[in-house]
Amino acid sequence: MKRAFTAAIAATILAGAAMAETVAPGDVVYEDGAVAASLTGAAGSADEGATVMSSKSIGNCISCHQVTALNDAPFHGDVGPTLDGAGDRWTEAELRGIVANAKKTFDESMMPSFYKVEGFTRPGTAYTGKGIDAADITPLLSAEQIEDVVAFLVTLK
Repeated sequence: MKRAFTAAIAATILAGAAMAETVAPGDVVYEDGAVAASLTGAAGSADEGATVMSSKSIGNCISCHQVTALNDAPFHGDVGPTLDGAGDRWTEAELRGIVANAKKTFDESMMPSFYKVEGFTRPGTAYTGKGIDAADITPLLSAEQIEDVVAFLVTLK
């Protein structure tokens, strides 16, 4: 009986997580730059976040930031602040907001808005005759990748 009850609780929790809707980039709620709720309804993977941050073809965070925990990855930049201690400097909600759209926290930031699809100055064909139509713009990182990066950053104490 106890096992059946435990299994039922686990199934309910997993079903709830599976039914959680991903928050669309235009629906993200920023409060003083912070995003309180997970964009996916679930916690991210710190290991996957490290991969996103160090991969030149995905997040490429280390091209601007130094991260001692990612010393195996080459070419750390110094344009942005070091991310060592990021988990002590900012809350999870603040980190989520910074990764999703740093300009909501730091107006003059040069950091790309990784979870934004509108409000760009030159979205493509309207100015160049080339590129993507504004309606077809997708975020640089998925909601899951944002959560993975946040999961990694909170470990940097």
